[in-house]
Amino acid sequence: MSQAAFVKEELQNLFCSEKKETRLLELLRQMQPYDLAEIFRDLDVDLQRELITHLSLAHAAEVLEYLEPERTYELLSRMDETVTSLLIKQMSSDMVVDLLLAIHPLQAEKLQRLLPADYRKKIKQLMTYPEDTAGGLMTVDYVSARAYWTGEQTIRHIRKVGYEAEIVSYIYVTDQRGKLFGVASLKEIILADPKTPLSDIAKTDIISVPAETGQEEVASVLSRYGFYAVPVVDRQHRLIGIVTYDDVVEVIQEEATEDIQKIGGSQPLTEPYFKTSIWSLYRKRIVWLFILFVGGAYTATVLESYQSTLDQVVALSFFIPLLIGTGGNTGSQIVTTLIRALGVGEVKFQDLFRVIKKELLTGMFLGMSLGLIGFIRAWIMGVTFDVAYVVALAAMFIVIWSSVVSAALPLILSRLKADPAVVSGPLISTLVDGTGLIIYMTIAKMILEL
Repeated sequence: MSQAAFVKEELQNLFCSEKKETRLLELLRQMQPYDLAEIFRDLDVDLQRELITHLSLAHAAEVLEYLEPERTYELLSRMDETVTSLLIKQMSSDMVVDLLLAIHPLQAEKLQRLLPADYRKKIKQLMTYPEDTAGGLMTVDYVSARAYWTGEQTIRHIRKVGYEAEIVSYIYVTDQRGKLFGVASLKEIILADPKTPLSDIAKTDIISVPAETGQEEVASVLSRYGFYAVPVVDRQHRLIGIVTYDDVVEVIQEEATEDIQKIGGSQPLTEPYFKTSIWSLYRKRIVWLFILFVGGAYTATVLESYQSTLDQVVALSFFIPLLIGTGGNTGSQIVTTLIRALGVGEVKFQDLFRVIKKELLTGMFLGMSLGLIGFIRAWIMGVTFDVAYVVALAAMFIVIWSSVVSAALPLILSRLKADPAVVSGPLISTLVDGTGLIIYMTIAKMILEL
């Protein structure tokens, strides 16, 4: 029996026991919030509510953050309004926004009425930002201080509000109008003279991001500079929130999952696999399959147009799958590499010609190597020297052609604000199939004088 199954069974048994309190508390304290949330999913909602009451507010809030929004709302709606208000306030503000946007508007309005007026105003402001931007990712649970405060004043302020903050490693320093002045680490404040103003401690050459910045760029900033969090500012450069590294981890996972699904030739899933219906899977796959099917039909048309060439030298048909497969495989390798490089900011559109040059030279070496292997393979099969020579040349030029096309398309699509991941492996393979056949047959007609 797994640990989760054992804990689940023991929890259920404890609620049938008269002496459950001590053992139950001991068991709950041993569990991480994520592990508890996983167990909660298989428990009756009344049992979940009972368990929540045995947790501290901070622990319970973390568990709720890992549950599905609908389940979280169901639990909150069955509790006393005072407890519900405290739990929501304890949750990180970005998670509260995700919850409110995921449930029915009437349910969201009911929960918002339980929040303090000033906090409710901040939450409503966060809800106006698109979810894939810095504004949509940020939390308002941070510690800020005025530039004219001393280190001593700042530490008193941290003791007062720090328990509500997501992190206290960074203290964000603002001027009297709320504009971001700088950032100071808690270590720097503690080690400085208590009477030193924050304006003398804080670093003013800070990195911040506008609220409209895309989530991929935010992730890139945090990764590039090694920050735990990055401040988010409005158009007047006023501090309005922070994006923390744990939010970025989720973004990276989501973006990577989406790109992988697109590279596979399918629209990305919006829900976990087992929660996605068969009809939804059908709708997300049929469009790309139709496009690829049409592309495959184009390949058949190319073959038909060269039927007379194939009739004269039947041996040429033996190598069609080998050659077009090689071109598609080459393209898939390059596209996968470039999509990842674009995603992490290693490559930009300005690098187009550098990328093409690099992949062209690489393609030439690969093409010559595969051409030689193709020649040997054809010779072993017993075809004539001329046909083996055609196969070798075709393999080389198809690989070179595939390298150039696959290098250029992702960057061009990125420039056009389209997702480069749509240049999926299957799509590149289909594109190269038709053009590769034309290259093959053209070389055959020239060398064999057909």
